[in-house]
Amino acid sequence: MSGTLVREASGEDVPLILSFIRELAEYENLSHEVVATEETLRANLFGERQFAEVLIAEHDGAPAGFALFFHNFSTFLGKSGIYLEDLYVKPELRGAGIGKKLLVHLARLAKDRGCGRLEWWVLDWNAPTIGFYEKLGAVAMDDWTVYRLAGAPLDDLAAKA
Repeated sequence: MSGTLVREASGEDVPLILSFIRELAEYENLSHEVVATEETLRANLFGERQFAEVLIAEHDGAPAGFALFFHNFSTFLGKSGIYLEDLYVKPELRGAGIGKKLLVHLARLAKDRGCGRLEWWVLDWNAPTIGFYEKLGAVAMDDWTVYRLAGAPLDDLAAKA
């Protein structure tokens, strides 16, 4: 087989998904934040309650990258959207159109599912990726700031319930 194929991941792909997550974290200088295991991924991606979905890209029959995404909801649009948590293509295959194929597949899924938008975050230092997204027509949301509660602050707030 030659070319690039995008397919839905299955439970058998969990080790591959975890290796892609670790490779992405290494690229982003965030390896220290990865605590996911095969067990947590299997339970949360393919268990009784599936919190996210994964697409796998294969190039010339070999794993080349992945996209992990889930549905969110826009109260302003009154409909769901797709949030892309991770998009990763192996470094040696970047520029071969694999990332674009994954995003085209996601855009088609968004339209087929009646979603109003497809969105994601990108690290501000990642100029090559920002350029890639802008070439596809994506627009930065400069008026928004991302907030997060995790670890002790999340525990503290939850304890106030």
